[in-house]
Amino acid sequence: MLRAYLDFHRATLAMKCDGLGDDDLRRRASPPSELSLLGLLRHLAEVERAWFRRTIAGEDVPLVWSADGDFQAAYDPHGCTGAEAFAAWRAEVEHSRRIERGADSLDVVARDPRTGTEVSLRLVLLHLIHEYARHNGHADLLREAIDGTTGA
Repeated sequence: MLRAYLDFHRATLAMKCDGLGDDDLRRRASPPSELSLLGLLRHLAEVERAWFRRTIAGEDVPLVWSADGDFQAAYDPHGCTGAEAFAAWRAEVEHSRRIERGADSLDVVARDPRTGTEVSLRLVLLHLIHEYARHNGHADLLREAIDGTTGA
């Protein structure tokens, strides 16, 4: 069930961005907020990488858009195309799925390198569901402001 809900939210984000060009993906719906669909794609690629590759798998990989670990840097949509953001996000989702499928159980425990606390794969899946659900609410508003598209 956790896997299905996370995949539903990943698909929802992709749907909210579907068919838009770079200018629309960069568009902000609620200035002074810097939030855009392109920024959400970049941010969620970082989140996937941090939780699955860096925390659960213990891979020593840097974040995609921030050398100093600033997740907010990913929200800046400049200097990146929609195709680049989608490619990075999709690659991180595939890494996450590989790591999750390869785990012996959802109770596998790892240490969060940022906080030093122990987390289980189950907790990470729940956190990602929460993260995507919250940001998909933002994506709903962003997409509606771009072209009036609403729904799932």
